[in-house]
Amino acid sequence: MAERENRRERRAEREENPEFADRLVAINRVSKTVKGGKRFGFAALVVVGDQRGRVGFGKGKAKEVPEAIRKATEQAKRSLVRVPLKDSRTLHHDMEGRHGAGRVVMRAAVPGTGIIAGGPMRAVFEMLGIQDVVAKSLGSQNPYNMIRATIDGLKQESSPRQVAQRRGKKVADILKKPEDEAVEA
Repeated sequence: MAERENRRERRAEREENPEFADRLVAINRVSKTVKGGKRFGFAALVVVGDQRGRVGFGKGKAKEVPEAIRKATEQAKRSLVRVPLKDSRTLHHDMEGRHGAGRVVMRAAVPGTGIIAGGPMRAVFEMLGIQDVVAKSLGSQNPYNMIRATIDGLKQESSPRQVAQRRGKKVADILKKPEDEAVEA
């Protein structure tokens, strides 16, 4: 019984102190013509993140804007992906993401660069917690495809620790520069 009450209190705490920030990227008004006139509906695209390496996106449809945003936010929280960040501010390496006709190129940047990216990509990077990145969208300008392509690229991100573990080596061996190896030889 006490365990159930503790669980309720923790859930209430989580709802009071939201750990996720959300950003509304796009709202689309759609209309359906019926006998009496037009019926309007709304589609919302939302990006959610904890600004410490987790990000997700969702879309929601409803007759009212707030309800569409709420649905999109709930879906985004269910679709979170974890991305390893270098020094909690940028990417480990350059990468490219694709979805449909959308293609995005993302590059790691030095401190002080800021987020150089447009529209929907900027929202993803801000919610992810990246502070320095240079990105370019090529192909489709559709916000849905741009976000999907960005998240596709971010899923390819791997930290030196993950690479070392996959290869069965030490992190120091992975991070060694080629000129260091030439000096040793």
